[in-house]
Amino acid sequence: MSNVPPSAASLRGAVDLSSLVNRPDPAAPAPAAEQAGPGPGGVSSLVVDITDETFSAVLELSNTVPVIVDIWAEWCGPCKQLSPILEKITNEYAGRVVLAKVDADTNPQLTQAFQAQSIPTVAAVIGGRPMGLFVGALPEAQVRDVFEQVLEFAAQNGVTGSVPVEGAADPAVEPEPEPLPPHHQDAYDAIERGDYEAAKQAYTTAIAQDPRDQLAVAGLAQVSLLARLQGVSMAEVRDAAAAAPGDVDAQLAVADLDVSGGHVVDAFDRVLTLFPSLDQEGRDAVRTRLLEYFEIVGLDAPEVVAARRRLTMLLY
Repeated sequence: MSNVPPSAASLRGAVDLSSLVNRPDPAAPAPAAEQAGPGPGGVSSLVVDITDETFSAVLELSNTVPVIVDIWAEWCGPCKQLSPILEKITNEYAGRVVLAKVDADTNPQLTQAFQAQSIPTVAAVIGGRPMGLFVGALPEAQVRDVFEQVLEFAAQNGVTGSVPVEGAADPAVEPEPEPLPPHHQDAYDAIERGDYEAAKQAYTTAIAQDPRDQLAVAGLAQVSLLARLQGVSMAEVRDAAAAAPGDVDAQLAVADLDVSGGHVVDAFDRVLTLFPSLDQEGRDAVRTRLLEYFEIVGLDAPEVVAARRRLTMLLY
């Protein structure tokens, strides 16, 4: 993908969020900052949910520690892959950074303010200054690099504090996580080092041993998408699709980008609109790719249910 994590010196400039700060709400019993989860004296968790109304508390907290902002949605497959990585790394920094999660579906003002054209979108707020970081799911190693760059940039701007975590459990008594099945662990390790082909092979082996392994099926779909997007130029893909509207490979490449950015309805509509004009080989390619998308987004998602119904009508 073209969303390479920037260096600290090249982070994108601040987004103007002045309209969201200290907005008067005469009906509210207390200012939004007093109701928000994070605050300068500490947080109940290093991972907090924020809204359009409570964002001013994040601005205040960012004068103490850098705040990573994760803009996500429940239906977004790449978000489900990225969010656990962000939460894991945030907790490992033990108060030196806080993760603020924004549901794009219910917080349109923040989504627009951070210029989140696709999700997941990840940003930072340092000293009250929001800054863009990257778009789309990245391997854990690259996400760790971004965190380090954010902390370095924060230190350059005098934001070097930490926050206590109220009621934090003693790490010594926390239960050990359940081990992953062997092939799943192999796939996870391969994804961490960016070896998507090895991850695909691991998931394929797991499915061969147990065709009912739905986690492996979904994992294979996700890592196949990541492999196709590796090193891809978004501009070149979209230009190629615009120049060849009837080319199935070109249109599927754009659909990959749309799914990775959370625009699943656009991806489904693109390939299903093309479907009736294709020969049997092209139809088979579209159907196979759609089944992958359905696994990535989630079989119960309303967008998937609608797309499956439309595909069935086209097939029969």
